[in-house]
This record gives sequence, structure tokens and C-alpha cells, in this order.
Amino acid sequence: MTTGKSRSIAFLGTGLMGAPMARRLLRSGFAVTVWNRNRAKAQDLVRDGAVVADTPAEAVRRASVVLTMLTDGKAVEDVLFKQGAAEALDAGAVVIDSSSISPDAAREHALKLAERGISHLDAPVSGGVVGATAGTLAIMAGGDAALIDELADVFAPLGRVTHVGPSGCGQLAKLGNQQIVAITIGAVAEAMLLVEAGGGSREAFRRAIRGGFAESRILDVHGQRMVDRDFGTAGPSKLQLKDLNNIMATAGSLALTLPLTEAVRAEFAEFVEHSGGETDHSGLLLQLEEKNGRSSKG
Repeated sequence: MTTGKSRSIAFLGTGLMGAPMARRLLRSGFAVTVWNRNRAKAQDLVRDGAVVADTPAEAVRRASVVLTMLTDGKAVEDVLFKQGAAEALDAGAVVIDSSSISPDAAREHALKLAERGISHLDAPVSGGVVGATAGTLAIMAGGDAALIDELADVFAPLGRVTHVGPSGCGQLAKLGNQQIVAITIGAVAEAMLLVEAGGGSREAFRRAIRGGFAESRILDVHGQRMVDRDFGTAGPSKLQLKDLNNIMATAGSLALTLPLTEAVRAEFAEFVEHSGGETDHSGLLLQLEEKNGRSSKG
């Protein structure tokens, strides 16, 4: 495997998260070939020095490192093994999958790639578009610790990488992260409902509890979105639901009961079913307001 800036990198999936991650690599001096199902999203990276490929197989040809940031496990399976990316890779290459998929799928992909002499790391991220743009992502990596160390120069422009265990453990850590995010969003939304229903100000409430034990990144960012009622689409609720479904499936396979996770999963499922799928997951507040028969306030 080549090292340093001589590495040739392919980046598959240049959407909300993938594009700023690829841009960070380009601006760090790496040669990067990009591919995206919607070519226009990849084309935007040309001004940063990227080469745009027409197919995943074309993108990874001659690449020593491939990063993927795709929608789900099915998309990763399709791009790697049905659209020919794995077949086009040379033995000795490394696939770093930063998509959020199930731990079982990650392990299966690792085994299938190993049969071709290709290494695999499951390395999902947390930090959102802001973190991807700033290069401050929390990267949770499963796989060979020595390989992660070898790829320190690739991870450095993206954020802080932590080896959390063997193959699949990066995805387990991401599921744990998403549990905390979803449950905390639900807790902040319910608390705002409670305070406002009793005559208090949600904005003043948020200010009042900051710096106390309830302080969190969720209260800071998502709580502000709830105050402003400006939810946007940064973290679509349909993707939060996908993660929660993966969490419950994984919990079932481990004979675990997760009542808090199941409760918030049910609320996100209802929100997505009622046309909230594209709304940022902080928009769960809307679902809880609807359930309580409370009209939206500006």
C-alpha cells in the first residue's frame, strides 16, 4: 500500500457528508477521484481538484484507498459488489466505509473483500456537516488497529479517529452514538413542551439550563433549532429512523431489551410516516406537539 500524499484515493458518495469530507482530502494534497449516483453532486468538487468518474469501478481503479459515504448497507453492497468496485480494486487496497450500516453487514463486507486481498475498515462518523466541513469528525473505527495507524494521514484531515475493536465495532459505536442522539433529542423536545405548556419560554429555558448537568451538544444545536423552529434537512429523520431500526435489530440479536430506544424509535417512525422523513431529526418536536394537540408557535 502506498503511503503519504502519494496515495491515490477514491471517494464514493459525495452527498451532504461525503462532499465536505472529499474536499478536506483534496485540500490536504491528496489526489482524489470521486463518484456519486447524482453526478452533479460530484461535479461540484472539480473546482477543488477532484476527478469525476462515471462509475464506481472507474473511480476505484488504481486507487490504494477507497472511502465510501453511502445511504445504507444495501447501497454499500450494491456499489462494492454489484457495480464492480471491489472487482476493479487491486489486491492490497483498503476500503474505509464511513457509511452508517449494520455491524453484521460491515463484517460481511470485510470477509468478502478479504477474499480478494482487500482490507476493510468500518469507520462511521459523527459530527454532521459542520464537523465534516471543519475536519473535526469523531471517527469510530472497527478492524485492524495497525492498519488504522498506517492510515493516520488519511484520517487526519477528517477528524479524530478511535479504534474501538474488531470488524463491525465501528458500526456498533455509531449505533450507540445514535441512541444517545435520538434519546437526547426526544428528551430536549419533551422538556420544551413541558415548560411551554406551563407558561414558560422555551428560549429562556434553554438558556437557563446551559452550563448545568443537562448541557449537551444536542441542547446547544438541536435545542436552538427547536427554539427557532428552523429545522432544515441537515440530519434527515428518515436516516435517524434507519439507525434506530439497526439498533433494535442488533439489540435483538444480542438478546437485549432497550425500552428508551424503542420508545423514541416509535416516535421517529410515526414522524417519518407523517411526512417528516426529510426534516432534520430535531423536528421530532413537531411530532410530539402533534401528539399533544398543541399548535405550532413561532
